[in-house]
Amino acid sequence: MTTTEIPGYVAGKWTIDTAHSDIAYTVKHLGLAKSRGNFTAFTGEVVTADNILDSSVTVEIDASSVASGVDGRDTHLKSEDFFHVDEHPVITFRSTGIREDGGDYVID
Repeated sequence: MTTTEIPGYVAGKWTIDTAHSDIAYTVKHLGLAKSRGNFTAFTGEVVTADNILDSSVTVEIDASSVASGVDGRDTHLKSEDFFHVDEHPVITFRSTGIREDGGDYVID
């Protein structure tokens, strides 16, 4: 096994700065048009390990903060048809691994 040096890489734990971060989505509607939006309320943490492949990301999203720019669509996304925010107010993302992809690293 070889060791890869990444200039400026530091092991540690950081809180995601929500003022400078965005959780956005794009989905195709009926295969024709794209619908875009984001979530406006979330928290998260990035943990970088000595071995970058042991690092992790965790994010908790307030499901009711979905914002597509269309009030009717947002109401529908919050309903039982999609996020069902009354019963599932938080969407949690936890990375399952980090892998090398060419010269980059991808968070799964």
